[in-house]
Amino acid sequence: MTRIKRGYVARKRRTKIRFFTSSFRGALSKLTRTMSQQKRKALVSANRDRDRKKRDFRSLWISRINAIIGQNKQIYYIYSKLMSNMYKRQLLLNRKIVAQIAILKGNCLFMIANDLITN
Repeated sequence: MTRIKRGYVARKRRTKIRFFTSSFRGALSKLTRTMSQQKRKALVSANRDRDRKKRDFRSLWISRINAIIGQNKQIYYIYSKLMSNMYKRQLLLNRKIVAQIAILKGNCLFMIANDLITN
C-alpha cells in the first residue's frame, strides 16, 4: 500500500483554531486540544453574555427611571405605575428612551408623569 499523507485538511483546521486563540495565554494558544476546548468555551460565553448584557442594561434603565421618579416629592409615583400608565395611554416609549429623558431632562419626565396622572 502506498503511504497517505493527510496533513493538508487537518493543518488547515488547526490553523483556523490557532488564529482564533492566538490572543489567549499559555497552553490555551499553543496546544491543539486545549485550543479547541477554549475556542468552544469562548463562543459559548460570548453567546450567553450577549443575552446577559441586554438584561443588565434593562435593569440599569429601570433603576435610573425609578431613581428620578422617586426624587419628586410632589407626585407620589413609582416605576411600575408610571410604565403601566404609559402603556394604558399608548405612550409607547421604551425604557432606554425614558431613562435618557430622565437623566438629561428630568423635568420633562415629571411633566409626562403629571400628564398621565391628571388625564
